Amino acid sequence: MELRIFTEPQQGASYDDLLRVARTAEDAGYGAFFRSDHYLHMGSVDGLPGPTDPWITFAGLARDTTRIRLGTLMTAATFRYPGPLAISVAQVDQMSGGRVEFGIGAGWYEGEHTAYGIPFPSLGERFERYEEQLAIITGLWETPLGGTFSFEGKHYSLTDSPALPKPAQDRVPVLIGGMGARRTPALAASYATEFNLPFVRIDQAVEQYARVDAACAEMGRDPKEIIRSVALVACVGRTDADVARRAAAIGREVDELRQNGLAGTPAEVVDRLGQWRDATGVQRVYLQVLDLSDLDHINEVAMDVVPQLV
Repeated sequence: MELRIFTEPQQGASYDDLLRVARTAEDAGYGAFFRSDHYLHMGSVDGLPGPTDPWITFAGLARDTTRIRLGTLMTAATFRYPGPLAISVAQVDQMSGGRVEFGIGAGWYEGEHTAYGIPFPSLGERFERYEEQLAIITGLWETPLGGTFSFEGKHYSLTDSPALPKPAQDRVPVLIGGMGARRTPALAASYATEFNLPFVRIDQAVEQYARVDAACAEMGRDPKEIIRSVALVACVGRTDADVARRAAAIGREVDELRQNGLAGTPAEVVDRLGQWRDATGVQRVYLQVLDLSDLDHINEVAMDVVPQLV
């Protein structure tokens, strides 16, 4: 099981804050640094100094880190046109030497759309646009050099695109996620390298992974080709006092975090991860780190938890 670091910069983080976390994660041996794609804070935090864009962030991190992979949970399809988004992601992949992982979702947080003048269609239309974006972005990347790409959809049309630039990787990993019972598993079966579930119970994960497996079987794809992952809030401490302090710092209760996230001593967290692995077959866990000033938290998990996951 691989542990990755996942941040929520809309809650309050500058580029320098994110760089410190990414470099700490890289030095500690984590395989990837991920971030959300939101333009408005959530809850009672002030969100200062304000939102940052993930693909601008990753352009910087592509040059300011050397090994760690970089990705989104999830880029919002409502925020960008698919053609320019494909260009941005491919460029960052080139800048990083092929370290990008591309998570994309339909978009869900209406408040950030109204706050920044972004259209927020109905759920049905958002999924239509999401599906077309997946087809366009992957189609642009997969078009052979010298070829052109055209697409005619309900919401987007491309004519004779040169389909440039190309990513550095032969195939940029595509992450799809969520609890939609029908369309989400079908999209995962068609496009996903990895399927991610955010902040769910084990029983919910079992049901949704089964839906993805069924969708794969329906289209003749081996479900084992898709990596299973989950995002869970992390609150780990070497003592109960450390756990309580870290929970208080992010405004959460320890008992609630133990039930819904990964909270407790290293031994407790290793046991919880074992429950996830045994019940769901999950292969990657994204540790949602909410206190970005607590770099010791990231290092302690790497020292005390990761070695026990072999």
